[in-house]
Amino acid sequence: MRILLLASGSGTLTQAVLDAAGPYNVVAVGSDLPDAPVLQRAEQAGVDAFSVDFSSYADRAEWNRALADAVASYQPDWIVSAGLMRILGPEFVSRFAGTIINTHPALLPSFPGAHAVRDALAHGVQVTGTTIHLIDEGVDTGPIIRQFPIDIRPTDTEETLHERIKEVERAQLVRLLSDLATHTLTLNGRRVTLTPAESESSRV
Repeated sequence: MRILLLASGSGTLTQAVLDAAGPYNVVAVGSDLPDAPVLQRAEQAGVDAFSVDFSSYADRAEWNRALADAVASYQPDWIVSAGLMRILGPEFVSRFAGTIINTHPALLPSFPGAHAVRDALAHGVQVTGTTIHLIDEGVDTGPIIRQFPIDIRPTDTEETLHERIKEVERAQLVRLLSDLATHTLTLNGRRVTLTPAESESSRV
């Protein structure tokens, strides 16, 4: 199974996937920033690294087309938005429909957007968490694959809570990617199911 990761920052989520050595092949790591530290992580792991510099394109649509072409050249089975701080546009999403995975630091549909941890604390909820979902053309609106609740402690700050969420996020993304290597993901409306893939030996 061929995995391609997209990220903008330091790449701790990408590093977790690289370190896990699961039953998948990370074929490339891409970024919207040519100097993103995540690209160095990929290179150190012996994985192809590429950037499609957002600032080099006239508009978002042109950048999305260029990114889609770069991604397609690696023929990935799954694309993981592992901290990509750009919205993937309709043209990109439709080209890879049903194969783009994102993690979000809240229990969607609650607290979508870029400040989910801060928003959960401000709202006073007692439980938040992380969601792994498919990306669609909305913002954090795609079908939910898996969710994991995390209790909010009275002493939590945005930083401490976010770090606990990230710990769960890293472990569970690796687990999901490993499961996808041996399971088939089926989408029925908004309901996602994972069923064991039929083995070659069991096929008639």
